[in-house]
Amino acid sequence: MATATTAPAKTPGTPAAEPKGSSRTPSAFGQRLLLWLLGLLFVAPLLFMLSTSFKSENEVAQQDISVFPNDPATEGFTKILGAEQTPVERWFINSLLAATGQMILVLVVASMAAYALARMQFPGKKVFSALIISTLFIPPISLLIPNYEIVSRLQWLDSLTAVIVPGAAGAFGVFFLRQFFISLPIELEEAALIDGANRWQIFWRVILPLSKPALATLGLLSFLTNWNDFLWPLYVLFTPERLTLQPGLSTLQSAYNTDYSTIMAGGVIASLPVLILFAISQRWVIEGVSRSGLKG
Repeated sequence: MATATTAPAKTPGTPAAEPKGSSRTPSAFGQRLLLWLLGLLFVAPLLFMLSTSFKSENEVAQQDISVFPNDPATEGFTKILGAEQTPVERWFINSLLAATGQMILVLVVASMAAYALARMQFPGKKVFSALIISTLFIPPISLLIPNYEIVSRLQWLDSLTAVIVPGAAGAFGVFFLRQFFISLPIELEEAALIDGANRWQIFWRVILPLSKPALATLGLLSFLTNWNDFLWPLYVLFTPERLTLQPGLSTLQSAYNTDYSTIMAGGVIASLPVLILFAISQRWVIEGVSRSGLKG
């Protein structure tokens, strides 16, 4: 005689099992849609700038705004690169030298100071750390006149040194790298000490190679900060040939006429190095940001 099998009784209040992944599909689709919309929101100004740079002056002046140029032209690039009054090539080189120089100085100063605050023990360590972090709350604009006085007394005015050096000892770089150094296992340094390495050898051969993501992130941020700086170079650079790209491009706009295609062409030239640098260092930037906040 066959025995009848009965299904297990359903416990009251227990939800019915759903197919695997069925409840997550709408949520995943919504997240991707949101990311695409945010990406489009950030990319749209860049695409509009690129499109406008290839429009003629007459097309830009039309009331009907078109997304793509009807008759692509390069007169904006021709004007900005061919005029003697706007030495864009020289401005570009000045910006590249200033941003690279400040990036190197920031990495050197911030890495050594951050390692001392993260690993070394000395009197007043907590006081120094608090003082450095407290400077993050000072508005940078309030330091404009004091920095100008210092640069003037050092006779650095109208030189790239005035654009490179003042921002080389920022508190953000020290705080950022200190957070990353704290997240590294201290056992690596103890093993190096047992092997006979001194503090400098540990810093140079152990800590820095492990800190490439954080160093790449800080280097990129320092480069972008100097590259996009407008106000400070405008105050300390006077000769047209010694201007950096941002204050130099501002001279393209006159009081009575604005050539948007030429200005957008300058914006494209100024944006290319930043986009290329970020595309190259994107992987290290994401890793550096994610690991720098592990420990306080």
